[in-house]
Amino acid sequence: MGRQKVYLDKLARFFQIRNLLLRQALAECLGTLILVMFGCGAVAQLVLSGGSHGMFLTVNFAFGFAAMLGILVCGQVSGGHLNPAVTFALCLLGRERWRKFPMYFLFQTIGAFFGAAIIFAMYYDAMWDHPGCFNVTGPNATAGIFATYPGKHLTLVNGFFDQIIGTAALIVCILAIVDPYNNPIPKGLEAFTVGFVVLVIGLSMGFNSGYAVNPARDLGPRIFTAMAGWGSEVFTARNGWFLVPVFAPFLGTIIGVIIYQLMVGFHMEGEERDVRDAEEENVRLTNINTNDKPKDTSKEVI
Repeated sequence: MGRQKVYLDKLARFFQIRNLLLRQALAECLGTLILVMFGCGAVAQLVLSGGSHGMFLTVNFAFGFAAMLGILVCGQVSGGHLNPAVTFALCLLGRERWRKFPMYFLFQTIGAFFGAAIIFAMYYDAMWDHPGCFNVTGPNATAGIFATYPGKHLTLVNGFFDQIIGTAALIVCILAIVDPYNNPIPKGLEAFTVGFVVLVIGLSMGFNSGYAVNPARDLGPRIFTAMAGWGSEVFTARNGWFLVPVFAPFLGTIIGVIIYQLMVGFHMEGEERDVRDAEEENVRLTNINTNDKPKDTSKEVI
């Protein structure tokens, strides 16, 4: 047991990464991998079993709890963003440095890529047993297991607004959860609360296109499916739909940040600032009164 401890310590020293940003990016990669692995795994069960091993409700619960678990895994290291839109929002508010955004986006996408790869490997035989196993569109399509595709009724314009509205709702709720001036979430329950937000968005906004609201979660698996056998059609289907879940969430993020700050954030911060200014003014007046107090000379000895 003692020798094992020595070997483990040597391994820890060898693999330890000193660069903080790289450590945080790797944590985001793992957290996003968990999000996609469990979420897309639930979709795979539903599609490949023909509905016997899942339903729309179970998929939404899977993504909600997957978001919670992903945040629990990496939250203490990187903040548990799991979504470039969340990183973008915090950068807009000055709570994160802008140099984190491209790094997080890259590693979140890589994590989503490998999360999809794991599910593909796990259900490989079931995929081949499914009719139309590598179809991108149609009644037997399986590409939707990994990335989002619009319903038959959905136009690009409506899909664009769908992603904007869903992402704005997500950002507003997350900002409320992490806002230190709003009702603070008890420590340790932030991940559960964010998972609940993802669940609610899926239950209420998932019909049109599967509520990606996360560029990395959609782009990473889409790149994987293009390489794994579905081909370039994953990028050309429905007039280039893939651009919508990649770019629309960032516009939704901007709208969500503006809405939250104008309707809640600025006012809560203003109240805190007024209280702080009042306390500083009281301290200043107290110091002035103390310095100006007349000296008692009645007991001086002449």
